[in-house]
Amino acid sequence: MTSADTPRRRAAVLGSPIGHSLSPVIHNAGFAAAGLIGWSYVAIECAELSRVIDDFDDSWAGLSLTMPLKEQALRLAATATPVALATGAANTLVRASDGSWRADNTDVAGMVRVLRAAGLGAQPSVTVLGGGGTCRAALGAAAALGATEVTVVTRRPAAREELRPAADALGVKLLGADWTAAASLFEADAVISTVPKGAADHLAAEVVWRPGTVLFDAIYDPWPTPLAAAAERAGVPVVSGLDLLLGQALSQFEQFTGVVPAPEAAMREALFAAARSR
Repeated sequence: MTSADTPRRRAAVLGSPIGHSLSPVIHNAGFAAAGLIGWSYVAIECAELSRVIDDFDDSWAGLSLTMPLKEQALRLAATATPVALATGAANTLVRASDGSWRADNTDVAGMVRVLRAAGLGAQPSVTVLGGGGTCRAALGAAAALGATEVTVVTRRPAAREELRPAADALGVKLLGADWTAAASLFEADAVISTVPKGAADHLAAEVVWRPGTVLFDAIYDPWPTPLAAAAERAGVPVVSGLDLLLGQALSQFEQFTGVVPAPEAAMREALFAAARSR
C-alpha cells in the first residue's frame, strides 16, 4: 500500500484561543515515531463544541479539548470514564467503534504520572492552590495516589464549595483554606499550584520549604515561575505545566491510536524543543 492509499486518520485540539497550543507538535511527533502513516493532528479554534461536533466524520480518531470546552465535551459525549464523570470535566473525546464519542480526563492520569516520576509516594498529603478546572484534575490525581483529603486554597470560599461534589465523587475529603494562609500550607507532600500566571509569585519569598515536598506548578510560560525557582533553590523537586502537557498527551495518543506505550522520548523531545524556540 502506498502512502496515497493509506486511510486518513485525524485528531485535533480544540479550544479558544488555540493558536499557542503545542499539542500538534507532541502528537505529530508521536505519529512519526510510531510509523503511523496517514495520521495528522491539527489545532482548531472553537468556543462552542456543539456547533462543530457533528462535522467530524469517522476519519477522526480523537479530539483534545482545552478551555472553554472541557465541560461541554462531557455533556456531548455518549459515554464517559468514571474519572471524567467524577471530576465533571473531559479534556479528551475518543471515537468509539459505533461512531459515538467517549469522554475521558487524561489530565488526571498525566498528573499522576508526572508526580510519581518526581518522587511522590503513595497516600500523600496534598495542598492545591486555586479552584478552577485544573484543580479538579488535581483532586482526581490526589485520589488516584491514595490521598484521603486535600486542602484547597482559594480567594473565594464559593470556589471551594463548587468543588465539593467532585471531591465527594472521588472519595476525598476537601479541606478549605483562605488565600491569606497559602504560605503556611506548603508542608504537604505535594503542593499543586493551578493559579494563573503571577498569582503565586509573592509566595516565593514567604514559603519555608520542607524536604520531601514535590511542587507542581501548572504554568509553563514563562518558566521558571518565581515559585518554581524558589523551590529548585531549596532542592525541592519541581514539575511544570509542560510536563503535564506531555503526560496527558501520552494517554490521549494511546487511546487515539491503540499504540501502547506511546513513543514518549520522541514526543518529549519535540515538545521541549518547540517550547525552547518560543
